[in-house]
Amino acid sequence: MSYLRHISTRRLLALCTAVVVALASAAAIALAAGGSGPTPPPKPLAQAVHDALAAPPVDGVTARISFTNHLIDAASLQGSDPLLTGAKGRLWATGDKLRLELQASSADGRAGDVQVLLNGDQLTVIESGTNTVYRAKLPQDNKQTANEPAPSLARIQSVLTHLTEKATLSGAQPSDVAGRPAYTVRITPRHDGGLLGGAEVAWDAEHGVPLRAAVYANGAADPVLELKATDISFGKVAASDLAIPEPAGAHVVDLNPSAAGNGTDQKQADVTGLPAVQAKVGFTIVAPDALVGLPRKEVKLVELDGTPGALVTYGQGLGGIAVLESPSKAQPQTQQKGGGDGGGGLSLPKISINGASGQELDTALGTVVRFDRAGVGYIVAGSVPPTAAEAAARGL
Repeated sequence: MSYLRHISTRRLLALCTAVVVALASAAAIALAAGGSGPTPPPKPLAQAVHDALAAPPVDGVTARISFTNHLIDAASLQGSDPLLTGAKGRLWATGDKLRLELQASSADGRAGDVQVLLNGDQLTVIESGTNTVYRAKLPQDNKQTANEPAPSLARIQSVLTHLTEKATLSGAQPSDVAGRPAYTVRITPRHDGGLLGGAEVAWDAEHGVPLRAAVYANGAADPVLELKATDISFGKVAASDLAIPEPAGAHVVDLNPSAAGNGTDQKQADVTGLPAVQAKVGFTIVAPDALVGLPRKEVKLVELDGTPGALVTYGQGLGGIAVLESPSKAQPQTQQKGGGDGGGGLSLPKISINGASGQELDTALGTVVRFDRAGVGYIVAGSVPPTAAEAAARGL
């Protein structure tokens, strides 16, 4: 896991995006089915969800997809990384296996295709532009088995009712995605949503196939992240379509924590409270009672490269702010220029935090500010605009 502490900003963003894309795509594995039809008739949301979960699976899915990524302003991007700029591609899925191919469109040929593969809980991301392979084990969830009945309509309605306490649901809106009759639901946070405006999910009305997932920034009409099928077919998928050989001489990055690291991480996660965490770290934690008007919520011990650090959170929900503090040598490095990354990079503005030099990553859904002072590195992050993140950093 130490690689994550020194990964460049571009690669870290691309890798996080790959995980999100893989998880969004993976939903189609267990629910895939086929057919064709017009826009479906209106149906209550609970009933539409129940029917989707109760739909029988099919042998496999083959689809053409479109991935949109407007998290970062195009002027800040150098090169053409499919995970950061968006791309068209293809998807194959069957059983618990999935392969997603994002096809690069760089005119100079520097940015290659990206392959995202899932085999059960094993995630592999192959970046041909940087000749790098990332491997990680995803958290396991309680998936519905083939013989397990779908939740009852009453149970689904109960879950939806509970969800409406924190979010607004649009209901199941009849729609048409990839030539398939579909239902689309929009979820909007009621409060503490930060810069998140909402999310939309669409699924096949007849068989429950997830066809589209999108995330919107507050006040934006177009999604900042979107993964959707543009053409889809169903049936057996060849084993050769679900696997791709790793490139020769590729740099392999194992993102799985060691067994020993797991034990250490668990011990670190159990230490909370400012006095207890302060006793474990080798620097003075800066944790005011409030930051930009947000009350301090928690101080937690974390570990970076085997070095104890502190995670201080302020406020509630997505509108909160997190501050990561640790010795400077354990902080992630942010190499911006594209030469070392092969496929391009990020051009981040320099900012001054009370005389200390820092960098700022401004995205449509949040802001990250990092700076070093007196041998301690600080990362301030939140689903807040740059002015709020900078004010929080200067308040430390």
